[in-house]
Amino acid sequence: MPLAHHIPIIPQASDTLAAIFLACSQRDPGKIAVICQDEKITYHALASLVCRWSEAMSQRGVNRGDHIGVLLPNSIELIALMLVAADLGAVLVPLNTSLTAAAVRKAFDATDVKHVVSTTTLLTDLPRDDFPEVAGLWLTIDEATDENNTLPNVEHLTTLLKMVRHDATLLNWGQANDAFILTMTSGSTGDPKPIILTQRTKLNRVISAVTLYSIHATDITLAATPLYHSLAERLVLIPLLTGGTSVLMEKFSVTEWFKHIEAQAVTFTIAVSSQLKQIIDYLPNVAPAVMRSLRCVVSSSALLEPELKEKLFAKLDCDFHECYGTSEIAIASNLDSITARSKLNSVGVTAPGVEILIIDANDRVVVTGQAGEIICKTTMLFGGYYKRQELTQAAMWGEYFRTGDIGTLDADGFLHFLGRKKDIIVTGGINVYPADIEAALTEHPAILEAAAFAYPDTNLGEVVAVAIVPKDIVRFDADGELRKLRFHCAAQLADFQQPRKFFIVETLPRNSMGKLMKFQLVNRFSNAASDVAIHIETKATTA
Repeated sequence: MPLAHHIPIIPQASDTLAAIFLACSQRDPGKIAVICQDEKITYHALASLVCRWSEAMSQRGVNRGDHIGVLLPNSIELIALMLVAADLGAVLVPLNTSLTAAAVRKAFDATDVKHVVSTTTLLTDLPRDDFPEVAGLWLTIDEATDENNTLPNVEHLTTLLKMVRHDATLLNWGQANDAFILTMTSGSTGDPKPIILTQRTKLNRVISAVTLYSIHATDITLAATPLYHSLAERLVLIPLLTGGTSVLMEKFSVTEWFKHIEAQAVTFTIAVSSQLKQIIDYLPNVAPAVMRSLRCVVSSSALLEPELKEKLFAKLDCDFHECYGTSEIAIASNLDSITARSKLNSVGVTAPGVEILIIDANDRVVVTGQAGEIICKTTMLFGGYYKRQELTQAAMWGEYFRTGDIGTLDADGFLHFLGRKKDIIVTGGINVYPADIEAALTEHPAILEAAAFAYPDTNLGEVVAVAIVPKDIVRFDADGELRKLRFHCAAQLADFQQPRKFFIVETLPRNSMGKLMKFQLVNRFSNAASDVAIHIETKATTA
């Protein structure tokens, strides 16, 4: 293979996403660009689809700056639509396809959606007449047939493309600073906000990944999360802007993940922590040859427990990274497999091109080792919260984004995450950091996971409550294990850190990206009787 194929192709930050993709397609038109389910598409075919679709959309009244509501499963068409929007300078609003009609309407209203792209099945439950304010193009990606041609005022992609010449070229309406995607935050607080991601922001995030993980045109990148999340969008854009191949799973399952790794010879992927837990548990069932192609795996979204990190380092025969960040800034810090073994409780050092500071409640930078809010300066910064200028201003400290997370920087420059600022427990005027409590509890051999949260108390204002997931909930002896846990906590934690309330659950509430929805625990248990010491709940509580 020529040496040039081993040199990372770093896109120019001044170019647009569509133009960079087109350049990749011209370099290697016959190469497979995307694999999704049983479908494959070459760079040439994908470029042709993008150019024709973009031309067709422009003829049907889609203009630069228009907002397009997107309700699509992971598919080649959704990837193509991302590039179409980049060419048009339009703004995508991708949504979870399982949302109710009321939730879709709320999202459309909040983001000023003008056009809609979806499937016939989904649009059957979202009749256009119920959305009079969305007055533009309504498009289904399904092929027009007698059976599905009954949706009033809804057009079909195949019909639209027939009206466009096959040698259509890019319109090049989009600009690097244009808003590109409005993504809803995952809602760890229960209050999702539309985040503006510009084309330049998306490109800078790709460039950062290329640099940090040594991405090459030879890489085959697996995306196993929904494309309405920014992580999957990045995982698709990384290969398409560097000349690699994108492998897109329709939905994640641990057995299918391994099948894709082996069948497509995947070399790079970013997975969320909940996926990695399943992957590690299933790994003993997998022959070593299945994972041979993997050269790098990255953990994202929710942070990993030190015990799980140790397992990953021991069992994954490839480079492994954990990154910390938020939807607004992408990657802030990076923990690699070389330095991690002595810093398992950290989330790594500052990523290239990022600056991290810790500030106190008075917005003053603190000394090394002192806890405070993590703030970041980065070229990967979002473009603000849509139509929420006051919220955007409140989220900034000069050029630094206020993450709302509490952490420390140690003497070696490693960042330690202690919890969400709003999740800090103030008991008797003393700050208690949930991460300290959770780390102590998960060291107990009977405990799989734990989440610490504030519980109202008349005397102290708040006390520490914990929701714990036993490794074997069926055999968990509540009285006996509670006594052992209290002794364990007494040995590991200070007096003010001691949990006063224990709630035993089968699972912790998490969203589709594996992020803990701690506010649900607060809502569920804050009204428990004051004399309750332990509560057993075996009903699944995943979100």
